Amino acid sequence: MADNANWYVVHTYSGYENTVKATIEKYVENRHLQDVIHEISIPLETVTEITDNGPKEVERKVFPGYVLVKMVMNDETWHVVRNIRGVTGFLGEGNNPIPLSEDDVASLGVEKREVVVGYQVGDSVKITDGALESFLGTVEELDLERGKVRVVVSMFGRETPVELELDQVEPMEQ
Repeated sequence: MADNANWYVVHTYSGYENTVKATIEKYVENRHLQDVIHEISIPLETVTEITDNGPKEVERKVFPGYVLVKMVMNDETWHVVRNIRGVTGFLGEGNNPIPLSEDDVASLGVEKREVVVGYQVGDSVKITDGALESFLGTVEELDLERGKVRVVVSMFGRETPVELELDQVEPMEQ
């Protein structure tokens, strides 16, 4: 059933985001809805504010007035979330909430995906996709946060660094 779960945007009164999140979490616990309402998130960013006492780090809401909920959408879950005090509705048309796309979820940084690659810096790899498909090279740098790998490829007798997506490269069979 968890495969049907998507992220939805819930619109709230400004300043009610934390209350709405806590209330949804309490409903989920009391009504045993963990299998249909999985996660509630308020996207935050850390900002450095300069005050009289010097700089200090503050967490600020990225989208004031919105809460993200990962849930299986059905009549019961829609009704539970929609009727919580402070909720004005779902993002979408009328009573049809629109789920966020995978790209939206990734760009918001709501879900952290652990990336495991079968190679490391210094390993020989084969490029499996893109303009340099089937070229061989050596891993020079891995940037797991950005999902990038820099590979040094020998082209026309010259060593050329190329930045690729992590899944465009596979380790060479030893």
